[in-house]
Amino acid sequence: MTTINKIINIALVLTISGVLISCGNTDKNSSSSSKTTNISASNTGQAGVVDDESKANILKIAKNSPDHTTLAKAVEAAEIQNVLVNAGPLTVFAPTNEAFEALPEGTVENLLKPENKSKLAKILTSHASPASLSKEQLADGMNVYLATGQYVKSEEKDGEVYVNGAKILGTVDASNGVVHVVDKVFLVEN
Repeated sequence: MTTINKIINIALVLTISGVLISCGNTDKNSSSSSKTTNISASNTGQAGVVDDESKANILKIAKNSPDHTTLAKAVEAAEIQNVLVNAGPLTVFAPTNEAFEALPEGTVENLLKPENKSKLAKILTSHASPASLSKEQLADGMNVYLATGQYVKSEEKDGEVYVNGAKILGTVDASNGVVHVVDKVFLVEN
């Protein structure tokens, strides 16, 4: 074997060894970071993204409102945070803390139990419409399609706008739709 062939063989062995070693390290790092990413993504998804620059999405509005702490807690218990950060458009009728307090005693506590997660999710989903509906549109009176597949009536009475019997107390535009603050919780039938 000539000297040039020996040098080429040595160089080839070193190159292959270097590639195998670096591939092994990359795979190890890659799988390690993938596990971390997957764990993180499964726990928070889009709802875990921190963005203090952009216009607030529906979830952020609810979480930052002192009048919606019960709603924010219920959204987390039902694990539907990611729905409220999707691109939308989405209209959410957000019951105040007082609206939840007006429910029969023990209702909220019972709904927040892990075994009632699906029932809670259905109730919360009945407060959302897959459209961006302004207060003016609702005042004209319409059947509002909810994310649960049901329809509820909107109407104007005595200068106030109501949806499913709940009075709209205020409206906040979000990056992914509209939040209408309401004074009642929509309870859905099974």
